[in-house]
Amino acid sequence: MPKVVLVTGVSRYLGGLFVRRLSLDPSIERILGVDVVPPKHSIGRAEFVRADIRNPMIGRIMAQADVDTVVHMNVIATPKDTGGRVTQKEINVIGTMQLLAACQKSESVQRLVVKSSAAIYGSSPRDPAMFSEDMNPKSLPRTGFGKDSVEVEGYVRGFSRRRPDVEITMLRFANIIGPSIRTAITDYFSLPVIPVPAGFDARFQFVHEDDAMTALTLATTGTSVGIVNVAGAGFLTVLQCAAIARRPILPVPLSAAGVIGNLVKRSGLADFSSEQLIFLAYGRGLDTHRMAAVLGFEPKHSTRETFEEFARHLRPLASTADSVGGAVGTAAGGTAGALSRVFERIQP
Repeated sequence: MPKVVLVTGVSRYLGGLFVRRLSLDPSIERILGVDVVPPKHSIGRAEFVRADIRNPMIGRIMAQADVDTVVHMNVIATPKDTGGRVTQKEINVIGTMQLLAACQKSESVQRLVVKSSAAIYGSSPRDPAMFSEDMNPKSLPRTGFGKDSVEVEGYVRGFSRRRPDVEITMLRFANIIGPSIRTAITDYFSLPVIPVPAGFDARFQFVHEDDAMTALTLATTGTSVGIVNVAGAGFLTVLQCAAIARRPILPVPLSAAGVIGNLVKRSGLADFSSEQLIFLAYGRGLDTHRMAAVLGFEPKHSTRETFEEFARHLRPLASTADSVGGAVGTAAGGTAGALSRVFERIQP
C-alpha cells in the first residue's frame, strides 16, 4: 500500500478530483499535489507544492518527502489550457521526461501510475473494431495530443527497462466526460450546431469522470497491472450523441476538417482540432477485458449513461428553431452561420 503519494497536475479539474478522492483513504499517510499554479478548487488533505515538473527540482521534492508512489496526471489534452501548442508539448513531453528522470534517481519510488489516453491508437479507416492493449495502431498519430501520448508512453517504457523494480500502471482512457468536466469533446457537443463529417457516423466510447477517478484510485492503491484500456460499456455514434444533446448537425466534407476545426477554435466556442474531427469520422473501439480481469474494475456508468448525464447539464439552445437552417441562422452570435457559409464555399 502507498504511504506517500505525489500527484502531478492537481490544479486541473481531474487532478483536483483525484486527490480529493485519494484523501478519503486513511491508509495513505501523505499526499503531495504538484502544479505550477495554485489550484482554485479543493484538493482535500493533499499538500500543495508549487513546482514545475519540467524542472529538476521535482527530484528534490521526491527525496525530501520520501515519495513511494507517483501519479502522473499532467498530460494535457488541449493547447488552450496551456497557452498554445508549444507549451502543451513542453509540459507533456519534456515534463514527463524530467519527472521520469527524477523517479529513476529516487531510492524511495516504488510505483508509477500514468493517466494515458486511447488517443495513442489514432483513428483511421484501417483500424480494427476493437483495440486491445497489445495492438499497434495502423496509423500513428502525427500531431497534437495523440502524438504526445505516444511519446509519453515510449518514455515510460524506457523508464521501466531502466528501473524494473518500479511497478508501472498506465491507464488508456477513452474520452472522459461528465456533468462538470470541460474537454474538447464536451465543447464540441455543446456547440449550437455540430459539424459532422459527411457520410460518416463513427462509434466511440466514453468514461464518466467518477469512474475515471475510481479506476485511477484502484491503480494507485491496488496491484500493478501494466497497460489497461478504460471505457464504459457499449458505444454511441456521432449522430446518436447529437440527437441526445438535442443539437442540429451540419454535414461537412472530411477534406474540410482543418478549415472547420480552425473556425470553431477561432470562435472561442471549442478548442477542437482537425485531428479530433478525423476521430469523429472514423471513431475508435477499446477492448476492456483487461480492465475487468486484471484491474478488477467495472464502470458504474455505460457509455450511453455517461453521455446522457452530460447532456442533461447542457445549456439549452437560445433558439427553438425546428430546422437546422433556423438554428444555424440564430445561434452563438453567428458562429454557426459562419460554419454554414464555409460549408457552402467548400462543397464540390
